Amino acid sequence: MRIGSKMIRTEHKEKEYEFPYVCYSPEGETKGLPLIIQLHGAGERGNGNLELMDVHGFSKLLSEKDYACNVIMPQCPKDSFWVARIESLLSFIEKMAVKYGADRKRIYLTGISMGGYGTWYTAMARPSVFAAIAPVCGGGMKWNAATLNMPVMVFHGTDDKEVSVTQSDEMVEGLRKNGKDVTYNRIDGVGHNVWDCTFDDELMRWLLSKSL
Repeated sequence: MRIGSKMIRTEHKEKEYEFPYVCYSPEGETKGLPLIIQLHGAGERGNGNLELMDVHGFSKLLSEKDYACNVIMPQCPKDSFWVARIESLLSFIEKMAVKYGADRKRIYLTGISMGGYGTWYTAMARPSVFAAIAPVCGGGMKWNAATLNMPVMVFHGTDDKEVSVTQSDEMVEGLRKNGKDVTYNRIDGVGHNVWDCTFDDELMRWLLSKSL
């Protein structure tokens, strides 16, 4: 299905992949481009009903603007969560990198809420894979933050009642204590839906500017 000026949205439900997913790709050649993996929140889990998770994050931006990258949005099973599926997720990312001929120096990970946790934990499990990460209203393990050598852009609303902002505070503190490259957007007066003011052109361009 054609979306926007040049971006093309496709759905993939083949059982050969660990997760069903939506992919936004530019028209024409997709090989050699950066790869962005976007992880959804708990409310978007399902078993192939991809319309659930193709709503938040970069979906709106990609329906309006063209970027030279492939954006993959996998769906976590309804009875699971991203942190429980890290090895499967890493395997999936590797398969997507092969399938879309990704630039291995420009693979990025971002996620919302449950996907924010998934972003932190997956990046800590295999930091060498990602050129940059952008966890949104998630949390991780402060004591393990030193493993994250890539640039990190963090977002969290101070009025979040679902995932306390202290979750991101602690991760940022751990990164800064170890001299890591971290930018923290701690947004006053915003609740859990901080993603509504997060996934914009600025974040997209920040991610795409990073390379291993």
